[in-house]
Order: sequence, then structure tokens, then C-alpha cells
Amino acid sequence: MKIALIFLAFAIVAYFVLFFILGIISKSGKAPGLVEGTLSKCPNKPNCVCSEQKDDVHHYIDPIIIPQNTEFDTLPILKNIIRYMGGAITAKSENYIASTFSSSIFGFVDDFEIRIDPIEKVIHIRSASRVGYGDAGVNKKRTELLKKLYKEDLEANHRKHRHLQN
Repeated sequence: MKIALIFLAFAIVAYFVLFFILGIISKSGKAPGLVEGTLSKCPNKPNCVCSEQKDDVHHYIDPIIIPQNTEFDTLPILKNIIRYMGGAITAKSENYIASTFSSSIFGFVDDFEIRIDPIEKVIHIRSASRVGYGDAGVNKKRTELLKKLYKEDLEANHRKHRHLQN
């Protein structure tokens, strides 16, 4: 019985040490960035979602459709939402944002990227864990939250804009 308890304690400590090390390793990476003008494909792991590749049924999520009558610059809105959600912006250009999100316990870093396609009027999103295999749906939930907050922000801006016109 005593040996079993020692073994169990050792296994628990080893488990936490492994996760701590993986958290440290995840901090050394960076977002994959754009590949030939589009967001990178997801690796063959369930800890990634992306709206760029419709043929990847295991990782595909719908992009955000930019309403035709939108008169607001989308990039600043998205940057503010990412910061509000707890993300840190690591790179940006005219139509691209790279940011990171870190888990609170072990500090696992996830890459969160956005590419605005002004011709198709869509916002593509990619969210992926840097290490590990699964993510308990965290990356998909993060993209859904961004979509919800973006829609709410647009609606608030439209109400404000209409109010100012009256």
C-alpha cells in the first residue's frame, strides 16, 4: 500500500512537471503567419481551428462575414476585441493580426491569427495551440467569442452612427 501511494505521488508530480515544461516550451514559438497570402493549414491535431481551408472538415470554422454597409475600419475593432479577450498582439499589417493567448495555470500559449479579405468581405480566423494534442475545445470557443463580440461591436457602432445622423 505504501509503495502504491509513493508511486501515485510520483506520477502526480511528474504529470505537473511535464505540463509546466510544455508551458515553457510553448512560449518559445511564434505564429505561423501567412502562407502565400492565406492563414496556415492546421496540423493533424484537434487543437486548431481555421476558416481558410473549407476542405479540412476536422478544423474548419466559418469566417466572419463583413456586412456590406460597414463604414468602420475593421482592424482597430478586432485589435480592441483581442485585447479585451486577454490576447497580446504580436504582429500586425494592413489586413493581418497575430496574437497570443496564455492559459492561466501552466501558461500554455495559443496563436490566434486574423486575416481580413477586403475583396471577399470576410474575416478569416485561425486559432491553434503551440504544444500538445488536444485543447478541450478552447480554440473553437475563443473564435466563437471573437465572432460574438465583433457582431455586438458592429451593432453598437451602427446604432451610434444612426443616432449621430439624426
